[in-house]
Amino acid sequence: MERYLRFPGGKPKALTLSYDDGVVYDRKLIEIMQKYGIKGTFNLNSASMGVSTSRRLTRDECIELYTNSGMEVAIHGNGHQFPNALHGIEIYKEFVPDKENLEDMFGGVIRGLAYAQGRYSDEVVSVLKQIGVAYARTTETTKSFEIPTDWLRLKPTCHHYELTLNKLVDEFVNFDHNTNRNKNPLLFYLWGHSYEFNDHDNWNIFEEFCEKISGKEDIWYATNIEIYDYIKAYEGLHFSANGEFVQNNSAIDVYMFVRGGFAGRVVCAKAGTTTKIL
Repeated sequence: MERYLRFPGGKPKALTLSYDDGVVYDRKLIEIMQKYGIKGTFNLNSASMGVSTSRRLTRDECIELYTNSGMEVAIHGNGHQFPNALHGIEIYKEFVPDKENLEDMFGGVIRGLAYAQGRYSDEVVSVLKQIGVAYARTTETTKSFEIPTDWLRLKPTCHHYELTLNKLVDEFVNFDHNTNRNKNPLLFYLWGHSYEFNDHDNWNIFEEFCEKISGKEDIWYATNIEIYDYIKAYEGLHFSANGEFVQNNSAIDVYMFVRGGFAGRVVCAKAGTTTKIL
């Protein structure tokens, strides 16, 4: 019997966005995202709020914009230092205060991170594990839709200025799991900076992307941490030896596509229960 992850509601695809630095142009970005029902994560430098340039949002502006926006807030380094140039206590000083400050601002636990300039080292990854960071996004793009396996070296699909962006969107949207022999789930992960659209006066690129990829019944629109938690819940499922039952000890309902022979169906493993698959 074959089993494949499916996202909430049995959807075979997911989309998430990741934008850095906490700048004033995030207001317009979020407005467009909300218009099309798209979700994502905003990575903030708490020590740089309102001080490094006039385009940076202040602390109060960040709280006002991101709270109740439907978006996730994540760490981007207290002072936006290049992580690969930091060692020992310097790494803690860059990330722990940022985590503490953001958690104080937004009244919750912050578990996501994006590396400044996409730079990292094995030493940085080791520290992030110790301080409770679940995932950390790089800028090393894959141009593919594979589910991540190394979450602390998380590679996005592409930047929003990727030359093949439209081709990737078409491939993602048009992929039909009902007719394709490849039943693996797909994840489209886009990243960038909202100020790039302002500086180049091409907001149309982002709006056209959102319009083209939004409103699809087979796509789950989610934040980075929502996707991480869901996939981890799927990976934590326990199956009986004969494959007839699945035990879900998490607090998340988990869906999967199950195929035996040529037939297949979507099964929901309810949170905290044991479900008969066959």
